[in-house]
Amino acid sequence: MHLLSFSIARENREYTERNKMKKTLSEFKDFIARGNVLDMAVGVIVGGAFGKIVTSLVNDIVMPLIGLILGGIDLTKMYLALDGKTYSNPVEAAESGAPILAYGNFIQNVIDFLIIAFVIFMAIKQIGKLKSRFVHEEAAAPTTKKCPYCFEEMNIQATRCPHCTAELEK
Repeated sequence: MHLLSFSIARENREYTERNKMKKTLSEFKDFIARGNVLDMAVGVIVGGAFGKIVTSLVNDIVMPLIGLILGGIDLTKMYLALDGKTYSNPVEAAESGAPILAYGNFIQNVIDFLIIAFVIFMAIKQIGKLKSRFVHEEAAAPTTKKCPYCFEEMNIQATRCPHCTAELEK
């Protein structure tokens, strides 16, 4: 009898584990089948392409203009070699194994980030405007009413005013 109860308990545990696994797989299938995952994948791909466009805008248009304004300085070549030696460019310093602070590259990446953040901000702002035009939220049903005698607020289902005790019409 003792072995039989262990066998039944083991079978119940295995059955429960199989059901949990089936349920998890079913939930995963439902999750993947929803449009959200596909929308997210498209967003990641479009975001990657957008990032390349912004990087090109910064590297090829904005930074040369900033360099021209600053007297022909190329920010990508602005660095500080921490070993105290002088190098002609950051690539040469890096190849020689010198630790460098590439602050010009950092400035360029900050500008890149600011442009991306601004464009995303503007896009979200425009989406919000479009959404407000097409989505009109219905007003919630009232939960209170005013007593016609004392004008105090009360529950909408009240049949007698809790303030002046007047009987109310239904």
